Amino acid sequence: MDAPVLKAGGRINEKLPIKPVKIAVLTISDTRDEESDTSGHVLAERVTGAGHELVGKAIVADDIEAIRRQVNAWIDAGEVEAIVTTGGTGITGRDVTPEAIRPLFDKEIDGFSVIFHLVSYQSVGLSTLQSRALAGLVRGVFVFCLPGSNGAVKDGWDKVISAQLDSRHGPCNMVELMPRLMET
Repeated sequence: MDAPVLKAGGRINEKLPIKPVKIAVLTISDTRDEESDTSGHVLAERVTGAGHELVGKAIVADDIEAIRRQVNAWIDAGEVEAIVTTGGTGITGRDVTPEAIRPLFDKEIDGFSVIFHLVSYQSVGLSTLQSRALAGLVRGVFVFCLPGSNGAVKDGWDKVISAQLDSRHGPCNMVELMPRLMET
């Protein structure tokens, strides 16, 4: 039995204007710098190419406190509506993105991991088991954590995140929920 083919773009109403989302991109790596950060560049290009505003881009080491510091700084500044990270979601000793981010979540978006793995399976097969991709809400800001490979970033953005951060996507999308994320 073949894996299901997910097509997120089929429900975009292109007659409507897109509402740009303010997005920051965070690369988590001990080895990459601005020049070698290909997955961060891929994400940044896709964010702006989709009509969103890239409000921040940074690289931090695979260090729990450094990751939290950068995420909290962007959220505290109040100018970001979503953060997409790349790297540190694997299972090696240095991979600490889930340990850094998960405690910050007010709510975890469990379905993100499931859908990401379905999409990833189509590209890399069972190797998707080595990823601990996750997403959630931190003080009203969406945070998506993707693996560090260019392929995983493309799959995660192109086939999952981009549609949910597109205000024209139906029957629903995360953009329309943004005004209500901090309701009590």
